[in-house]
Formats: sequence, structure tokens, C-alpha cells
Amino acid sequence: MLKNLDYSLKANLKRLTGKPHPDRDTQFAYIEQQKQAFREAGLPIISVDTKKKELIGRFKNPGRRWCQQADAVNAHDFEQDALGKAVPYGVYDVTNNRGYVYVGRSADTPQFAVEQVATWWQTFGCHDFPEAKCLLILCDAGGSNGYRARLWKQQLQALFTDQLGLEVTVCHYPTGASKWNPIEHRLFGPISVNWAAQPLVTFEKMLALIRGMVTETGLEVEAFLVDKVYATGLKVTDAVMSSLNLVHHSVCPKWNYTIRPGSHRMTRMNMCVRQPAVI
Repeated sequence: MLKNLDYSLKANLKRLTGKPHPDRDTQFAYIEQQKQAFREAGLPIISVDTKKKELIGRFKNPGRRWCQQADAVNAHDFEQDALGKAVPYGVYDVTNNRGYVYVGRSADTPQFAVEQVATWWQTFGCHDFPEAKCLLILCDAGGSNGYRARLWKQQLQALFTDQLGLEVTVCHYPTGASKWNPIEHRLFGPISVNWAAQPLVTFEKMLALIRGMVTETGLEVEAFLVDKVYATGLKVTDAVMSSLNLVHHSVCPKWNYTIRPGSHRMTRMNMCVRQPAVI
């Protein structure tokens, strides 16, 4: 009777995002302006984020894959049965369509995030963009690289701009709009498809499945294990924040800012109409 009435079994659809932020469209337009300016200047643009944490062991991995026999996995996802918890932090090079995933075994902290960005630059970025003096980072509004995270900004100053001499402009996607961050569909999506229904039994297996991912657009992916243990709960004082060489842009200032080498405070300025090389 239900089929005759055009009923069928359906799951819930995640489509409702709530009331959009009033500056949502303004921020999207500004991000596109920044990307265009950096692209025209031949400067690097990266998209960063932390993929969903994964338990390592014989745990169910969502999806289906072609095989003769399904893998037997644990009936329950108890963390105590895991070999560890993987924290995959991704850096996606928008210009060159290359992905880099740094799989941590500790906590997802701002220090962890910034260190992986710095590692990417020292290992790959400085060679791909040898003349670059500026970098554009696209990221979500929350998490270890969120716009509210003081430690994220302080670590960018201390571990990146001051040590590497590179000016960094950060643009955060509005709250609830993380799916438009390029890394989500250009890197993390294909990774999830590649390891669908394959238990991540070891860290080595996880790294191999990330590295073995192939797409029709020619995406190349590297993966690395990070054994360092990161402390949580670190605080940044008002005095330290006031010493940062951080400039908020005039457009959506809480989501857009530039950090330059040298720790001293600068006044707010209009960043929209300037070219990245002379910001």
C-alpha cells in the first residue's frame, strides 16, 4: 500500500543550516577577491582543516567497496580497543592541486595546526613558490585554526612569520559554511571515498590509503605521521596578543587579518584594494 502511494524508505537529509550570518555573502565575495589577487600575483594559496578523527584498529569504516568478502570488525567502537586516535590535518595547495596530510597521534591544537603548515612550507611550499613573500590561508571559522583561537594567531606569528619571514593573510569561511572550504571537497572527500569500508587497522594502513588516492583531475597526495605530543589548554595573555604584528582587514575584520614578521602592534587598514605583495 505504501509503495502504491509513492512512499519509500528514506534517511534524514542534512540540509538545514540555520539562519545565515548577515556578513556571509560579503565574506564569500571578499575571499574570492583575495584568491584572485594572490593568484594573479603568482602567490601561494592553501586551504587547511582537520579531517574527522579516526580510531585506529579493526573498527567499521563507513561506505562499501568491491571485494569477495567483507572485513570483520569490532562490534563496538570503544576507544579502549584502539591502537590510537588519528588526527589528520590537511594542507591543500589550491594552485598546484596537491594535498598534504599530517596524521597526528596527539591532540588537535592550534600549535599542532601551525606546525604542520610550517612543515609544509619548509618541505614543499618554499620550493614550489621560491619567490613568494606572502601566503594566503583559507580555513574554517572554528576548530584548531578558528578565528577565535588566540593560540592559532600567536603560533602563526611565532612559528611561521617570525621564523620563516613570510607574511600570512588568513581568511576564515563564515560559521556553518565549512563545506565551501576547498580542502573539504578537493582533498578530504576523495580520501573518504578511497578508504570507504576499509578498516584503518594501523597508522601505516591509513597513510597508505591516503597516499594511494587518485582522482581524474590529477590530485597528488602525500601523507606523514606526526608523533609529537601536543599540550592542551594553553592560554595566550592580552599582553602577548597586543604584541602581535597583526592587522585586521576593514572587511569582516574578525574573519580576515594579516600577520607580518616582527611582533609589534599595527593599526587597522583597508586590505581589500591592495595587491598581496605590498599588503
